[in-house]
Amino acid sequence: MCGRYTLTAPAEVLSEVFEIEEPVNWTPRYNIAPTQEAAVLGLNHQGGRSIGGMKWGLVPSWAKDPSIGNRMINARAETVAEKPAYRSSFKKRRCLLLADGFYEWKKAGSVKQPYYLSLQDHRPFAIAGIWSRWRREEQDDLLTCSLITTSPNSVAAEVHDRMPAILQAEDFNAWLDPANDDTQALLAMLGPYSGEDLQAFAVSTLVNSPKNDTPQLIERLA
Repeated sequence: MCGRYTLTAPAEVLSEVFEIEEPVNWTPRYNIAPTQEAAVLGLNHQGGRSIGGMKWGLVPSWAKDPSIGNRMINARAETVAEKPAYRSSFKKRRCLLLADGFYEWKKAGSVKQPYYLSLQDHRPFAIAGIWSRWRREEQDDLLTCSLITTSPNSVAAEVHDRMPAILQAEDFNAWLDPANDDTQALLAMLGPYSGEDLQAFAVSTLVNSPKNDTPQLIERLA
C-alpha cells in the first residue's frame, strides 16, 4: 500500500514536465496523506492537459457515506478493472496523480522504518489513478481519486511488496483518454517501474505524522 507521497516541485516545473498550458496552482508538499488534496492531471474540455485538486480517497458515485473514501486510497492493478468500487472509474474516469517521491515502511523487528523512494534526479512523475464524482445537495460535487499500485521493481521490493504504478510519458494520453476502452492495453501500462533510476533510503520517523510537512522529511538518514 502507498499511504504517503510527495510533490515538492514548483508549479512552473510541473507545467514544463507535463506540458500544461493552463496556469498551475500548487504549493510544494512533503507529506501528502489520505483525505488531503492531490494534484491530479487530466484532460480538459478542449482535450488539453490540466491539473486540478481532488481529495485522495475514492468515493464511488453510489456510496451512501463519503467516509468510505478514507479506506479507498489505493486500487490494485490486478483487480482495478473488476472490483465494483473501481471498475466504473477505470473504464471512463482515469487520471494521473503527480508526485516526485513516495514513502514506504519496512519492518525491522518491532520497529517500522520509513523509507523515501524517488527518481535519482528527483524529477516529478505520474502515478496511474482513477477518479469519481460524488454529488452533494446544496454543495459542489466531491471529486475524489485513488492511485493504483502494482508489484514492486527490484529497488522497491527491498522495502515493500507493492509500489505505485508509475506511467511512462508516452502512455499519458492513452491512459487519460476516456474513449479508450482497450482494457488489456490499459492494464499492460500498470507494471512495475522499469527505469533503473529509482532510489530508496531511510528517512526520519517524523513522516509518521501527517501534521509534519517540511523538507526535513525527505532528508537521508546518516
